[in-house]
Amino acid sequence: MLGCLISSSSINLFLLPNHLLSGGLTGIGMIVYFLTGGLPVGAQVLVYNVPLLIAALRVLGRDYFIGVLFGTVMFSVCLDATHFLNAYAPVPDPMLAAIFGGVFNGIGYGIIFRNGGSSGGLDIVAAIVKKYYSFNMGGVIFVFNCVIMAISAFMFGVMPAMYTLISMFMSATLTDKVIAGFNHRKVVILISDKTEKIAEAIIRGLGRGVTFLEGEGAFTHQEKRVLFVVVTLTQVASVKRVADHYDPQSFMIVMDANEVMGRGFTMPGVKLEKMLREREQKEKAGRAELGEG
Repeated sequence: MLGCLISSSSINLFLLPNHLLSGGLTGIGMIVYFLTGGLPVGAQVLVYNVPLLIAALRVLGRDYFIGVLFGTVMFSVCLDATHFLNAYAPVPDPMLAAIFGGVFNGIGYGIIFRNGGSSGGLDIVAAIVKKYYSFNMGGVIFVFNCVIMAISAFMFGVMPAMYTLISMFMSATLTDKVIAGFNHRKVVILISDKTEKIAEAIIRGLGRGVTFLEGEGAFTHQEKRVLFVVVTLTQVASVKRVADHYDPQSFMIVMDANEVMGRGFTMPGVKLEKMLREREQKEKAGRAELGEG
């Protein structure tokens, strides 16, 4: 519901007042809206989705149909419910409207897709096409949106079509970002002959857990322990300094991680400091027992 509300609000605040289009069936509804002088976009989208929903029920099954029905109806209702926002359009400049309209539209769609929902329209068409043909869903939607953009260029001129393209690009980018998550971290893979010392320094100095992976050189067939650790962006430099201090010849790869979940990042758990203290206490107790023996 939140995703539908954000997306529909962005359409009515930024796109419609500046004669820009959205993608999918909403874009077709907006074209008809401009041609007829105000035929409700939400009602149009709901009508256009009826045959697609029937096709989804017959071709893709009841479970898919139920999942997409709520999002389709809710998005159509929100489009017309937020239509009054046209009168409060904050941005008269079409370039800014294309950018911010695409951003908020993408955030709304991202919330919908991240939670396993769908707003219907071309998502249904793409799912049906994918079932029978080995086409990528994103590619199918992109082709349909290109057709909409071509219609926009023919009917309203090249400039609005170009702004529409910018809006679609921003929307697609933000949708991917929201789906992937904003909890970005860095993955460090390090190969060294002194991974034990490096790992201990990272655990104690940065408070990050470290995992050892077993590796073998393809040329030398020498067994090595590969260090795997996930850190924040600001901790990458510290990992580099630790690795360079213990082994200047170490081999390190730093990669992006779109979303990291689990203890130490997104879920509460036992603090690493507490675990270290418990381990030290056990080691002391073990040494004491050996000394007594």
